[in-house]
Amino acid sequence: MDCVFCKIANGEIPSKKAYEDDRVLAFYDLDPQAPVHILMIPKEHIQSVEDITEENSAIVAHIFEVAAKLAKENNLEKGFRVVSNVGKDGGQSVPHLHFHLLGGRSMKWPPG
Repeated sequence: MDCVFCKIANGEIPSKKAYEDDRVLAFYDLDPQAPVHILMIPKEHIQSVEDITEENSAIVAHIFEVAAKLAKENNLEKGFRVVSNVGKDGGQSVPHLHFHLLGGRSMKWPPG
C-alpha cells in the first residue's frame, strides 16, 4: 500500500513522535495550524471516518484517550480542538483516518 501515514506508522518515513503504543501513533504536524498541532493515527489502515465499523471502532475511543493525555502533557487546560476531515470537500488530504489535536490559541467558529 502506498499510504504515507502507513509508512510513518511503520517507521519507513521519520516523524517527530508525541506518543506511540501498539495501536496508535501521534506525531507533530509538519505544517502546524496552531502552536500545538499533533496528528493521531491508528497504525491499522482505516481510510476515513466513513470506514469506522463495529469491528474497528475501539481504536477511535483509544485515540480520544491519547488526545486527552496529550492535551494534558501540552498544557492545553484552557481548551483544544480535535478534528477529523473526511473526503476531498471535507479537507482530507491523506486517505488514512487521522485526528488533529489543535491547541495553544483561541479557536474560532466556524472553523472552515
